[in-house]
Amino acid sequence: MSDPKALSWNHTVPAALLLMAPFDLLASLAMDIYLPVVPAMTGVLGTSPSIIQLTLSLYMAILGAGQLVFGPLSDRIGRRRVLLGGAWVFATTSFLLAGTTDAAMFVGLRLLQAVGASAALVATFATVRDVYAERPEGTVIYSLFSAILAFVPALGPIAGALLARHFGWRALFVTLGVLATAALLQALPRWPETRPSGVARQTVSVQHILRSGAFWTYTLGFSAAMGSFFVFFSTAPRVLMGRAGFSELGFSLAFATAALAMMVTTRFAKHLVARWGLAGSLARGMLLLLLGAVLLTAGQLLTAPSFWTFVVPMWVIAAGIVFAVSVTANGALQAFGAVAGTAVALYFCIQSLVVAVVGTLMVVLLDGDTAWPLVGYASLMAGVTLGCLASFKRP
Repeated sequence: MSDPKALSWNHTVPAALLLMAPFDLLASLAMDIYLPVVPAMTGVLGTSPSIIQLTLSLYMAILGAGQLVFGPLSDRIGRRRVLLGGAWVFATTSFLLAGTTDAAMFVGLRLLQAVGASAALVATFATVRDVYAERPEGTVIYSLFSAILAFVPALGPIAGALLARHFGWRALFVTLGVLATAALLQALPRWPETRPSGVARQTVSVQHILRSGAFWTYTLGFSAAMGSFFVFFSTAPRVLMGRAGFSELGFSLAFATAALAMMVTTRFAKHLVARWGLAGSLARGMLLLLLGAVLLTAGQLLTAPSFWTFVVPMWVIAAGIVFAVSVTANGALQAFGAVAGTAVALYFCIQSLVVAVVGTLMVVLLDGDTAWPLVGYASLMAGVTLGCLASFKRP
């Protein structure tokens, strides 16, 4: 029987997308719109590149880890409260970020911004599960959310470069604050509580999930894929603008081609994934990451940084990312339908922590002005995933 609270959600699919999509978009946009000004922020804040890297890494880590807090919290106090509270925190910290030039304050506010984004994102996806779990519209909404995650990295840096050029770096955070405030004001009268009531709580064994070889294999594959993109956008501003001499707009256009490569691959990945299966698609995705690392190594050793030696190899890695992430969720979660919420939270949390910790170490230890961090991360994580996959498949 449908829950009365879910039935109170009477929006059409277009109306629901206009209501929910901004929270999905803003969580990613807060990363991508900021990239063009990353090199300049060391001078603005009077700090080191390593501290600026924290403003990327902490955001990613908290965005993932927060799901373990806000998922259960939304089960306890409701989706609406978590969403509205998260949106308010995100909007407020965005405006405060535009007004500070203190490095410690800036890092702390980025952390709080990620807290708000994590809360709003979890509540949004929980609402989709509440309302559309047994309805065909759910597939449409999830697919469009995935398209947003590919679309934002393509256009976010371009928008950031144009805003920074004409209005300064503070305009980036004012824009985020204005967009979040608009989304919050739209949600206040139109977002009813959808948390199911009167449903018996299930006992969830986290240890059972963490003992699964399939869960770890596909979660590490997801970490390899998303972390490669994270290391790319962490190092790309320093390589392309700092060493290859790209302008902010030129960098943003070059960066967008990697996201475009992901979008193009997505167009035909469905049929190939169906042919290869879960394990075959993951293996091919990891092999493409390794091939991209080989091409990056050749470019690093043989010539100066350029579009051809840094961005074009990323196209290969981008194709690998698509083939991997097309199957990692199903592979990791297929045995845990009865406790899907906890499994999903662990899946995203582990991925975010691996990306933040291992990715940041690669950027800091292997010289973030070169291709070596991306080579190191893609090679290490793809190799580990392929090893786990071979071990998992072995009788």
